This record gives sequence, C-alpha cells and structure tokens, in this order.
Amino acid sequence: MTEKACPGSAIAEILPRSGGQLSTVFEVRRTAAAPLILKLYEPEWAWKQAKEVHVYELLAPELGDAIPRVIHHEPAGDTFDTAFTVLTKLDGVPLSEAEPADWKSVYTQLGALLQRIHRIPQPAYGYLTDEVLEPLPGNTDYMRRQFAKKLGEFEALQGDPALQSDISQYVEQHAGLFANNAAPTLCHNDFHEGNVLVDPSTWQVTGFIDVENAIAADPLMDLAKTQAYSIWGNADKLAGLVDGYGELPADWRERTTLYRLYHSLELWDWFKSIGTVDPLDSIAADLAKIVRT
Repeated sequence: MTEKACPGSAIAEILPRSGGQLSTVFEVRRTAAAPLILKLYEPEWAWKQAKEVHVYELLAPELGDAIPRVIHHEPAGDTFDTAFTVLTKLDGVPLSEAEPADWKSVYTQLGALLQRIHRIPQPAYGYLTDEVLEPLPGNTDYMRRQFAKKLGEFEALQGDPALQSDISQYVEQHAGLFANNAAPTLCHNDFHEGNVLVDPSTWQVTGFIDVENAIAADPLMDLAKTQAYSIWGNADKLAGLVDGYGELPADWRERTTLYRLYHSLELWDWFKSIGTVDPLDSIAADLAKIVRT
C-alpha cells in the first residue's frame, strides 16, 4: 500500500498505533524518508474514509501546516481487499500526554487554530461526510433536531426521566440562543487534548488530527466541546482559548453552556449504548449541574 502511495520507499518498521473505533492505524517508518500513517477501513466504513479525505481537503488551504496531508487514498477493489489512506505524520505528542507549565499559553494556540478552522464556510447545517447530510438552512432547526434525537436516545437507554425532563425544559427556555448564529462553518467537533499535538521541548502546538466527527455548525459548538472534554473549569485554559480565538459574540458563555449540555448528553448516550457504565454517573452530574443551577 505504501509502495503504491510512495514508489521506491524502503520500509524499516511498521508499528501499530492507537486508532479510532472504525479504522486500524499503523505508523510506517521508512529508511530514507519521513514516516507515514496508514489507515485501513473495513468495507462498511468506506464512507468514513471518504469523509476524512474530504475534510482534510477542506482544511488544507487554511491549515496545511497543522494537519496531516493525504498522500494517497484508495477504496477496496481488485488490488486490495481493504480501503486505505496514506497520510503524512505530524510531529509532536498528544497534549493529553503532556504537562505544560503554562496552560494558558498552550490554549491560546488552540484558540487560534480553532478560529482558522472556522474561517471555512459550509452550505448548510448538518453532519459531514463528503457532503452535508440531511442539511438544514438554520441553526435553530438543526439544534432542535439534534437535541430531540439525543433526548430520544437517552429515554430509550433508560436515562433518568427527571433529568430528561429538566434537560428538555432547559433547552426550551434557552432555544432562542440558537438563532444568534446565522451561518454554519466547518467544525472539528472533537478538538480535545487527545487530538492536539505539541512539541514538549518548546510547548508549541504542532497541529491536530482525527476529523472523523466533523460537522457543519455554529463555531461555538467547537469551543463548547473543548470546554466539556478538556478544560473542566480550568480558568487558565479557558482564558487562553478565548484570547487565542479572538472576538466572540456577546452571548458566547450562554451559548457554549447550551452546547456543552448537548455534548455531554451525546456522550452519555454513546457510553450507555456501548455498555461503558463507569462514566455515566459523572456525566449525568454534569448535565444536572447545567440544568439545575
């Protein structure tokens, strides 16, 4: 596969890497060239391959220095039974494995990267593959649809009925905030410390990976997910993220709180659906804190 992508490459070593739930990932080390990343997709997840290629192509003009470059991609066919994508390997280690002395400085860089992602407009609101699926023209309709879907899953998965009722009421009370976003942008939708790479010798952010959750939405959805998944009330991280991002709308705190509610609800549903029960009480407590405070 790498020979087809990079003819003449001499391979020194192939190492398994931690990958997503839907792909198998390897690092291919070459004797006389930079290492590569090889991702393999089973046939039923071919659409995920198409999505990844599409999103990286959208990002490349604005963020070519901060993302992997797609060198070659090929669906399953006569030559190979498995779809595969070959990408360049970014330098750095996941921020989740590092401990910077100055979190604010690092998060200022994260905010600036998010702002660059959000310069990329999208034609409608919705989930991204190589197009916007079930597109909607307005954020209100989109977010109402998403909350209804996740609350329905919460009920089907036997979530606490009282908490479900409080979440529904909170959404109704704050739904007017959705209309304050007038245009969708590309959103990474998983911009947490595990997907951000840094150079520990300088604490420079080298880039980010994993675009499998990308959506077309209000850019504040991204800030909210970073808050929900990585910031956890750390004032220095939040201050850095906001400073690096630049000007934000006047209602950004209220809107990101509403979006954090959505992200936590979605995460509860996901963990319960796959049988991962240990985090459920903690996530439910986070949900309750937002809607009952």
